Amino acid sequence: MNSKKVRILVAKPGLDGHDRGARVVARALRDAGFEVIYTGLHQTPEQIAETALQEDVDAVGLSILSGAHMTLVPRVKKLLRDNGMGDVLMVVGGIIPEDDGRELINNGHADQVFTPGEPLDNITDYIGSKIRS
Repeated sequence: MNSKKVRILVAKPGLDGHDRGARVVARALRDAGFEVIYTGLHQTPEQIAETALQEDVDAVGLSILSGAHMTLVPRVKKLLRDNGMGDVLMVVGGIIPEDDGRELINNGHADQVFTPGEPLDNITDYIGSKIRS
């Protein structure tokens, strides 16, 4: 196992002004031993990608409740690829219909989609298994 602490960026893209879930997940990730960088509300895809690059993260977690996930997630993933970070794990959480979640995964925009009520251990275990393996 790699001794380097896994760095995860948790971001709230778009106009969504509700961040309680993102903060709960960020705390769970921190408590599970990850280093968490939280961007706060109203981030543009460009700001998220730039922060991911500057912070040299291993994963990006996007929390989206606004319904704009089919636009925001592909945009962030494209910007990450453009910055040479296409291999960064991308997880998405929020109010995302099952069909949209499958589409995001099948099109390579997200590695995993978590919806409300997902046990926090499932999220931390998934990220840990993908990055630490």
